[in-house]
Amino acid sequence: MKNLPAYIVLLPLCSALLSLALSKIHRHLGRDVVFCALTGSLILSVLQLRQVIAEGPIHYVFGGYTIPYGIEFSIDTINAVIVVMVCLLGVLSCMFAFNFDTKGDAVQVGGAYTMHALLVLGMVGMTMTGDVFNLYVFLEITSLTAYCLIAMGGSRGVVSAFRYLLVGTVAATFYLLGVGILYSVTGTLNMADMAKCLAAGNNDSAMLMAMLLLIVSFGIKMAQFPFHGWQPSAYTHANTGARPLIAGAMGKIPAYAMFRYLYCIYGPGFKYFRFILLVIGILSVCGMIYGSVRAMAQRDIRKVLAYSSVAQISYISLGFAIGTPLALAGSFLHMVGHAFMKGGLFFAAGAISWKYGTFDLNDFGRIYKKMPWTAGLLTVGALSMIGIPPTVGFFSKWYLAFGAAESHQYVYIFVLVLSSLLNAIYFFKLIEKVFVQGEKNKRELHPNTSLEVPMSMMIPVVICILVILLLGVFNVKLVDILLISLKGVAL
Repeated sequence: MKNLPAYIVLLPLCSALLSLALSKIHRHLGRDVVFCALTGSLILSVLQLRQVIAEGPIHYVFGGYTIPYGIEFSIDTINAVIVVMVCLLGVLSCMFAFNFDTKGDAVQVGGAYTMHALLVLGMVGMTMTGDVFNLYVFLEITSLTAYCLIAMGGSRGVVSAFRYLLVGTVAATFYLLGVGILYSVTGTLNMADMAKCLAAGNNDSAMLMAMLLLIVSFGIKMAQFPFHGWQPSAYTHANTGARPLIAGAMGKIPAYAMFRYLYCIYGPGFKYFRFILLVIGILSVCGMIYGSVRAMAQRDIRKVLAYSSVAQISYISLGFAIGTPLALAGSFLHMVGHAFMKGGLFFAAGAISWKYGTFDLNDFGRIYKKMPWTAGLLTVGALSMIGIPPTVGFFSKWYLAFGAAESHQYVYIFVLVLSSLLNAIYFFKLIEKVFVQGEKNKRELHPNTSLEVPMSMMIPVVICILVILLLGVFNVKLVDILLISLKGVAL
């Protein structure tokens, strides 16, 4: 049990190293090993969360070196929950991808699952690490694998990946510059040790410059307005099997890293802390409106969901800007909920594409007749994105609004309501297409399936419906778990 953090990372790493070689033996052997490894990591992440809740934070040091010289994994209730989220979505996406690996030779198939495992590895490592340079290493693993998975979406995916590569390189450079400034001030790379040094120092101008660089870096990686330019085409043209994982989880991890720098390393005692929160709040407000307005104009469901993510990621950063315990809990509840809302909606879009070969909303007329479970996920996911109870989207927005009212930041409440109304416009349009619009004659690409889609597609669809509803019904329990770690760092 004491080595749980290491095993959670090592399982996907080992499977990634084996996937290509095993795929040469049998086309699907590498795939099966990756799936089993990710399932193992999911089970261990649940055990880790249970241990953290029962016994408190885990501080796991590699190689027996003393802190601050050794590399440390630091796990509290917040990142333990996020690790479970990433691992579960990784397993569901891997299962979903089984249906899209029929093309290409064995090396291409094995390579795709190698990238899938490394993407999960990178996100889990970023979440658990307690070392700022180690975070950069995992950030680059995440980015490089995302470039490959986006490029695997076809010729337009290659262009999208190249665009993301260019801006991603800028983000990585800004991150290293920020870390370099902080290292010059503190002489340490360990997050906890750096927090102690910054609290005792008087280098406010250097700290402000480093924080601004980090905000830009994480803003690019999480597709925060106005640094989101790479995101719509990347989400639209990425590999269909990996798209739910990329859209559902990848943007959340840099957002969590931003939180750790803001509240765990800098802390509310920093001279310019309120100024930084104001900057993040303004960007969040603009992103919520911009993303919603742009999503309203799209016909391709992938573009609708991509621009919607620009707005939804701004809900998370808005909670950081508000800064109260309940607002931060709302941010993380929305982070977890949105992973399954957005991932689930991309599962549904991928299932429709698999069956009918279309992403055009105008082709979704009364699709519920042939695909009731998929239509159910589209409906539940859309209602949650709008914020209709008892889905998780309602409760996360409720906590954000309550936190804003608690701190007398009423402008944020107005924008929350306005953004939700804009969400309602384009998501009710989606629901109308699915249930009301006249049915079109669509040619089924796979007509001889006993279910509406194969079981490996159906399971992710059903699980996402259940998770969205269960997170809403049991939101108080999850928020209580998050508040264990938030009360010590919030405003």
